[in-house]
Amino acid sequence: MLSVLLSAFVTDVDAQQLRNPQDGGRIPEGATEIDIHDSLLQTTAGLFDNPLLLCAGNKDGSNAMTIGWISLGIHWLNPSLTVYVADKRHTRPFMDNNDYFTVMTFKNDTVLEYMGRHSGRDGDKAKALGLHVKYTDKGTPYYAEADMVIECRVMYAAQFKAENIKDPLVTGFYSLFRDGIHHEYIGRITKAWRNNH
Repeated sequence: MLSVLLSAFVTDVDAQQLRNPQDGGRIPEGATEIDIHDSLLQTTAGLFDNPLLLCAGNKDGSNAMTIGWISLGIHWLNPSLTVYVADKRHTRPFMDNNDYFTVMTFKNDTVLEYMGRHSGRDGDKAKALGLHVKYTDKGTPYYAEADMVIECRVMYAAQFKAENIKDPLVTGFYSLFRDGIHHEYIGRITKAWRNNH
């Protein structure tokens, strides 16, 4: 699924090279290599396994988009989830103008594919998919059909700066990517739940 989304802006070969750079070097003799990707899957409830849906806005308007990048961790002593939104994405102003956002998982790949390939500028994507918008007690939008929902409060937001990019892999990524350098949003996880469908 993620390779399908990546192919929208890079070839399959380029996408593979970006995901698996060959600069790790050798593992010391007597040591056992750890598969970081598999380890993340085991420790993050599968959040890194497939793309997710990011939604931001309020009762006056909202937008959602498929995301393939997140970071989980601890920031300022709190569990956090960091999301990344490209500069030209329709969702970005909703992220900038609201204090909360939600990240959702879906078993239905159709939702993720559609949300990743269509822009909210061209119409109501949720309505087109038959999704039902609900709101948390903070007024943050999410979809009733989601399997899991994580609500976050934005603690920090900033755009990456081209002059601060240190790895040629990242420079190569942005040379192929048409939607501009990403904005980073570090969100404090305020609550999370699984829906019983």
